Amino acid sequence: MGERGGMTAPNVTVIDDVTENVTCLGCGCACDDIAVVVRDGRIAEARNACPLGVRWFGDGQLPSRCVSDGSDVPLAAAIDRCELMLSQARRPLVYLAPGLSSESQRQGVAIADTLRARLDTVTSSTASAFVLANQERGFASATFGEIRNRADVVVFWGIDLAQRYPRFTSRYAPDAVGLYVDGRHARTVVAVDVDGAMSTVDADRRLTVGAADELATLTALEAFARAGSDASTMATLPGAAWAVARTLAPSLLAARYVAIVYDAEPDGRADRSPRRFERLTTLSQALNDHTRCAAIALRAGGNRSGVDGILVAQTGYPFAVDFGRGYPRYAPHDGTTVDLVRDGGVDLALVAGDSASLPGEVLRALGNVPYVLIGPGASESPLGSAVVAIDTGADGIHADGTATRADDVPLPLRASISGPPDVSSVLRSIAAAMNARQNATRRGDVASATAAG
Repeated sequence: MGERGGMTAPNVTVIDDVTENVTCLGCGCACDDIAVVVRDGRIAEARNACPLGVRWFGDGQLPSRCVSDGSDVPLAAAIDRCELMLSQARRPLVYLAPGLSSESQRQGVAIADTLRARLDTVTSSTASAFVLANQERGFASATFGEIRNRADVVVFWGIDLAQRYPRFTSRYAPDAVGLYVDGRHARTVVAVDVDGAMSTVDADRRLTVGAADELATLTALEAFARAGSDASTMATLPGAAWAVARTLAPSLLAARYVAIVYDAEPDGRADRSPRRFERLTTLSQALNDHTRCAAIALRAGGNRSGVDGILVAQTGYPFAVDFGRGYPRYAPHDGTTVDLVRDGGVDLALVAGDSASLPGEVLRALGNVPYVLIGPGASESPLGSAVVAIDTGADGIHADGTATRADDVPLPLRASISGPPDVSSVLRSIAAAMNARQNATRRGDVASATAAG
């Protein structure tokens, strides 16, 4: 798997170690065609990666410390301290940050179940409105591969592709050549700019919608879609929303396959209503009465779609789960991390994953309670000083595993460089120590009962 590099000095040849087909978690596109070049124990290059991917891979170097109350300790001692604190907590919270493989996420869910803890993820502070809209209205979607192969009309709705999903256009649409669509020249591309939320893509048609008119415009488009050919009554309706709908609706209804691409998470560029997700969903459903339409919601990096899927599979709910009664309950409106900390509902938090990628409101909330931190760069976290911090490798860089692309397609993670212990093994060790304590307690209770009898 190695390849010969160039000459850096007379008679000195550098041998590069290259790992092909590595999956990148820099954004939700999860590009799986990255070649990672390791030279002299560092990542020297991530071929094919966009700037987000290059930043995510970095040079592969991470701290490898275990810190307890400000002092370096062995890993076993740090694990024991974590287990003791979690077992003694009365209102624990397990928070799964971005950057975890599905295997690590499953370990986090198991710990929350054992502790009868609260369980939350970054979804509650970023994509909760999108998730709730899907639960209430359903979801007409497709894989990225289907969009690449079939979509002849692609609508980019207020999404910053250039900064947030740089390779989507070249890998999937509109530039990619599909089985039934011969690349960019065979597609009609529509960019809808919502106030400052400009769709950064080369478009055949560009429309501007005010943020205050976004919901009305989507509703008007849905009305055209439901009316189909019998839309004469809407031909003269006044207002900016109807004007945009009259311009765009004919292209959507005449398409063989429409893809509406939007961002499932906030990007801070414009103040937009979270109800847009509901309207985008119902628009795509209405268009399916006349043609094929898929609403494609993109997610940020760190396997965020994966953690939603893991929680749904193991608890029935995607975030804000409460195990307090011994079974999972859903509290999406008042059981998120920010809500729980504000209301005094947490006395200890276990944070697993990349804390550097947490939203600001979550960082501020978790900084107000004692916490243990397990993840890449935990000893240098922006969260501040943890009671216990255990540095780990990064899943997908230093550890194998599985991740889920934004279209819910699972992909393998391939380690390309050695590093600190992986998150999954550390969480598994903590879970084993917790189970051992509980078993010992049960044996003690049985022995006491027998002696008393």
